[in-house]
Amino acid sequence: MEWLGLYNYWVFAVLLMTGFCAVITKGNLIKKLLGLSIFQSAVFLLYISMGKVDGGTAPIFVNGASDQIFSNPLPQVLILTAIVVGISTTALGLAIVVRIKETYGSIEEHEIQAKDDQQ
Repeated sequence: MEWLGLYNYWVFAVLLMTGFCAVITKGNLIKKLLGLSIFQSAVFLLYISMGKVDGGTAPIFVNGASDQIFSNPLPQVLILTAIVVGISTTALGLAIVVRIKETYGSIEEHEIQAKDDQQ
């Protein structure tokens, strides 16, 4: 296989590392949530890329055709479910960040830890 022919896997790796780096290195809680969202999008891309079959068609049987190649629809179905779960998780995370901002007056991780240490 050509290395450039696997561009979707390269995009997956770059998105995955970008999201992971944002989660690990950023102190702002909103930036951490955005990093998690990017990380999650990379996983979606990986699953969809693995489900693609060259020359594959929808899994509908036709009489007399025995040499058909089918694409597996399961990865796409799982990703649709994961998108819904991801959106709801992100919404919950944003709601928690709003409550943290109301309680501590900041969404910076080091400031929140400093206020916790004072108490």
